[in-house]
Amino acid sequence: MKKIALMIHFSKNTIEQLPKIPRLNLINSCTGYKSANLIATKTLEGVSNVAIFSSITHLGSDPAMLGFILRPTTVPRNTYKNIKDLGFFTVNHITETMIADAHHSSAGYDESISEFYKTSLEEEYYDGISIPFVKNSPVQILCKYLNEYEIKENGTIHIIASIEQIIIKENLIQKDNWLRLDLENVVTINGLNGYCVPKLVDRFEYARPNVPTKSML
Repeated sequence: MKKIALMIHFSKNTIEQLPKIPRLNLINSCTGYKSANLIATKTLEGVSNVAIFSSITHLGSDPAMLGFILRPTTVPRNTYKNIKDLGFFTVNHITETMIADAHHSSAGYDESISEFYKTSLEEEYYDGISIPFVKNSPVQILCKYLNEYEIKENGTIHIIASIEQIIIKENLIQKDNWLRLDLENVVTINGLNGYCVPKLVDRFEYARPNVPTKSML
């Protein structure tokens, strides 16, 4: 008989008393799997920058927008500065073969040093776009900065951007334009430093009251 795992309770007081790293790990992983993306930017001097983010979220489809959270700017945030200076950035999905280099992009390099040159990640450019994409990323999104909102409770910043272009590996695009990301082993992040490869279990039609849920597969 399978042993039933115990449920462990963490009160607010218990959480606050935890050492820093265990607390970070607990709070960053308890909310579930997060998106794993590389944001690429460029400085005014032309130095490319790439950094991993796990907070990118869909904000709307019409107009097409996304957002992400930046940590407080009490220390230099190269991605933030570059976005404010040039107004554009790219969002690039991470695949299983890219995770070690993608994770290394979180290291605190000076803005004069490109993470592209400190990893095996490669820049990719398209006609008329001066901001780099990440080569071999199966979904690449060009974004334009629109606005930002300070989260006063902890000093973070919510960046709002419009989606200007989407470049997608053809085999991901299904007949209704839904992207089946598991076909290219697109990863998610569990906590701060755990990487997982999701597999499609099912896909369902739009849910309506009093109508049985129907699989689309």
